[in-house]
Amino acid sequence: MTPTEPAAPVATAPVAAVRPPLPVKMVIAGGFGVGKTTAVGSISEIEPLTTEAAITEVAAGVDDLSHTPSKTTTTVAMDFGCITIDPTLKLYLFGTPGQERFGFMWDDIVEGAVGGLVIVDTRRLDDCYAAVDYFEHRQIPFAVAVNAFDGKVEHTLEEVRWALDVAERVPLIVFDARERGSVRDALLVVLELALERTGG
Repeated sequence: MTPTEPAAPVATAPVAAVRPPLPVKMVIAGGFGVGKTTAVGSISEIEPLTTEAAITEVAAGVDDLSHTPSKTTTTVAMDFGCITIDPTLKLYLFGTPGQERFGFMWDDIVEGAVGGLVIVDTRRLDDCYAAVDYFEHRQIPFAVAVNAFDGKVEHTLEEVRWALDVAERVPLIVFDARERGSVRDALLVVLELALERTGG
């Protein structure tokens, strides 16, 4: 009787190491009360970090609350959140404060960002001029997103583009800062623009 020979070991394919998604920084900017904190909170897969402070009587005398009478807090430093777009890419979102008196913080917040989403309230277009100028002067890719308050906008996109005097190459869209899918689509517009700029 021939003794049974031990079976040859079965070769197994090497297991590829799973790479973490590439971290990409993006800025959400705009004027006071346009929906920046709401947008970050709508899309973030983690509990967003906010630096909200109560609006005091002094601040109420400086900030225009006529179109946002129910607003009781405001961002005094930044908002932070993140969203994994796919297994290869994760967006880290930094929301800027909307008031001009906090403008000195912008350089630090924007440093290293691939692009920006400038949120606009068509009832107060002049509040977003500073954000548009900031990205234009620093040649940072950005898109303009008109926030549809109460499901409507006061002006057409053509009128908004003319009023802001932004070039045709700057994407101009309508979105709803309260809706996760709408915010995601807006961020993807900025991401695609940044990739085009870098030749990615």
